[in-house]
Amino acid sequence: MSNAKEKREARTRRHTRVRRKVRGTSERPRLAVFRSNRHLHVQVIDDVTGRTIAAASTTEPDLRAAATGNVDAARTIGKLVGERARSAGVTKVVFDRGGNLYHGRVAAVADAAREAGLEF
Repeated sequence: MSNAKEKREARTRRHTRVRRKVRGTSERPRLAVFRSNRHLHVQVIDDVTGRTIAAASTTEPDLRAAATGNVDAARTIGKLVGERARSAGVTKVVFDRGGNLYHGRVAAVADAAREAGLEF
């Protein structure tokens, strides 16, 4: 088995383990982070209704001009999703790291979202 396949499967196992415990409700939606090599996608999700309340991604046209796969981009996305969630009336969230380690870009998103006013 290739190393890339093992890493992908390990992330999937970690994500499944996290998602068993983490559920987003209308009072406390889930702040989900998806990290690829080039981009970052963050959503605030109400799992009860299956609705995305707020989202931000480095694939948005105004953010694509700068670098999209580094910690600075992650901070920008975290701040942006925090502001969008606050304007939608969300102040408390539960963090879903998506099976990724709480490190680097994932931690930068969380820190920036906290600075933007989200509690978790």
